[in-house]
Amino acid sequence: MKKNIHPLERVFRMLLGLGLISMAFIGPKSLWFLLGIVPVLTGFIGWCPPYHILGISTCKIRK
Repeated sequence: MKKNIHPLERVFRMLLGLGLISMAFIGPKSLWFLLGIVPVLTGFIGWCPPYHILGISTCKIRK
């Protein structure tokens, strides 16, 4: 798996995911916090399956 997510976007995804996961402990009690797992995982590994399928990469191209 070749990384296709820019480091800044990875940080944003992880913060967004952790914000959603925090809903399990504070805020509305629902199962929507489980959606936070996806951005945390994609931010952690640096690879996004939809980006791969669509041929998108936010990483800089190295020459």
